[in-house]
Amino acid sequence: MKLELRGITKRFPGVVANDDVNLSISTGEVLALVGENGAGKSTLMNVLYGLYKADEGEILIDDSVVRFTSPADAISAGIGMVHQHFMLVPVFTVAENVVLGIEPTKRFGALDIDKARQLVREVSDRYNLDLDPDAIVEDLPVGVRQRVEIVKVLMRDAKIVVFDEPTAVLTPSEIIEFFSIVRTLIASGKGVVFITHKLKEALTIADRINVLRRGKVAGAADPKTATEAQIAEMMVGRAVQLTVNKKPATPGDAVLNVQNLSVVDPDGRKVVDDISFVVHAGEIVGVAGVQGNGQTELVETLSGLRRLNSGQITLDGKDVTHSSPRDLHTSGMGHIPEDRQLQGLVTGMSITENLVLTRYHDGMFSDGVKMKWPKAKEIAKELVANYDIRTSDPEQLASTLSGGNQQKVIVARELSRDIRLVLAAQPTRGIDVGSIEYIHEQIVKERDSGTAVLIVSTELDEVMALSDRVLVMYRGKIVAELDPKKVSHMDVGLYMAGSRPTESAGAKS
Repeated sequence: MKLELRGITKRFPGVVANDDVNLSISTGEVLALVGENGAGKSTLMNVLYGLYKADEGEILIDDSVVRFTSPADAISAGIGMVHQHFMLVPVFTVAENVVLGIEPTKRFGALDIDKARQLVREVSDRYNLDLDPDAIVEDLPVGVRQRVEIVKVLMRDAKIVVFDEPTAVLTPSEIIEFFSIVRTLIASGKGVVFITHKLKEALTIADRINVLRRGKVAGAADPKTATEAQIAEMMVGRAVQLTVNKKPATPGDAVLNVQNLSVVDPDGRKVVDDISFVVHAGEIVGVAGVQGNGQTELVETLSGLRRLNSGQITLDGKDVTHSSPRDLHTSGMGHIPEDRQLQGLVTGMSITENLVLTRYHDGMFSDGVKMKWPKAKEIAKELVANYDIRTSDPEQLASTLSGGNQQKVIVARELSRDIRLVLAAQPTRGIDVGSIEYIHEQIVKERDSGTAVLIVSTELDEVMALSDRVLVMYRGKIVAELDPKKVSHMDVGLYMAGSRPTESAGAKS
């Protein structure tokens, strides 16, 4: 089967998301699709999957034009998609999730669960996916949930499978297993489109690489000869520094001290379980772990957004265990939140308003009754220039910025103050390599000025590159403290999965 997209153009008000894009993929090969945040990758795949209708262009299967008005049309034509955020019902079994919408039935329309189990086993065995049809999805590790999604797609006889950022939440060992699954799919005659921002992985698994930039195809690369730096330059349009340049840390006094911290969620589950650690001035401590192991709750507790159940938090020797977010900001904490749109910005406000969002009550910006907008606009212009926020006007709405520029607004707001601690959760999630490079530079610069930095990220490469020390969280506990210069990614990944390497230099666990 050969799939082609010819001259695909998709416009939204004020923006051309896809501009005359040509793309092809055949069964038996892996095509990696890479590009900056906002380059048009997801829009293009949504056109292919029938979620959007192209304004111009056509889709062809085996040289015949096809028209998709819904995902059902795409599925019927042999196209499947595994979304970055899994489309599974947590309380259902694997078998119930896989057959949802195509349920085998018995008399009077009752679900034939035995048949569903049999179908899952057949597909699972054929592609070496090793799934238990009776397992409850919410009890499964992330990598196994991804396999459930793959079986769902294969059960619907997909010949071309699109994976959207499939390794974003996987451990290193799970990524190796995923690549093995992809190779099995290719060997069985499937075609795979691999959307990713991880250039190393694209070079590892792809047969061909296509690069999108600003809605256009910027070029193609051969994984056998191309380098990460060449592809990054093609994506961004300039040379990009892919490694984090930093000198050795010179830690000072303890700034953040967390002792015996425990947090229980509304269901009574202990999501942070009696953890203790210290972050010193002039060092970056990274927290590694697969999403869902207590990192979100830890950050929310440290930033005053969630109440702890026991333990103590001190900031520069001051007890801030029960402090509010505003009090913590006033005490010298800068917070880059996990979800920039939900927690970091008011997208319906201007860039200027967002840049003073945590300081509107300061004497610099307010007389206690009304805002000093001339001063706010003056400072906003300086921050836009200093932090390379790409906008023609600071009065532009934050909602109109790309993800990378939205993140720069938050970074500018939090790091431009006189702070003692940076609490950065997923600081580069979903942004392009150029913005990642810039934000990493700012974080290292903050460390070098004597600020304590705590980074929480599911991107293991990011944690290892930025951190002076690495803490690994698993099921709410800190299971290891590691020296990133003395351990491998695979060793850290084993701790992230609840295991441990046979020998691990630099580990305290």
